[in-house]
Amino acid sequence: MAHEYDFIHVDYLQKRIERNGIPVLRELFQLLFYNARIDLNHWNPVKFFIDNIFIIAIVLLSGGALLWPVLTQRGKRASAQEVTLLINRSKATIVDVRDAAEFATGHLPEAKNIPLNELSERVGELAKFKAKSVVVVCKTGARASSAAAKLAKAGFTDVVNLDGGIAAWQKAGLPLAK
Repeated sequence: MAHEYDFIHVDYLQKRIERNGIPVLRELFQLLFYNARIDLNHWNPVKFFIDNIFIIAIVLLSGGALLWPVLTQRGKRASAQEVTLLINRSKATIVDVRDAAEFATGHLPEAKNIPLNELSERVGELAKFKAKSVVVVCKTGARASSAAAKLAKAGFTDVVNLDGGIAAWQKAGLPLAK
């Protein structure tokens, strides 16, 4: 059985639009979406926001927490293959910012061990490498970004983080020195 709103006559709508202008658009919207039960009350989004403010806050906070590490990464990042090319082509200096015990378990060949907590005091040891590329390495890449920021602040021009750290280096099947 057809409903009276199922067939909208163009002539009827044309006359209504010419007569009333904007209010007819609201009526047209209601006629077209009669079965959808869409209410044109502009307070509905505001009411939804107020009713669900805590859920919306939790979603925004968790999204921000997920994006924070990506947004706060400083310096250039390179994969294990890119670091290998950088080492082979430009004779880059490798700085491992893990502590001595972690460094002893395995490190990149020819890497210099300067733990992150000592980097500020020992940055002078690297002064002769300021014009060269410096690759900063740690276990997973988290400490390397803060070390890269310290080195950049100290005047190093080309500081690169090994993306994923030693874990990514091992996953790529590249050798470690002991």
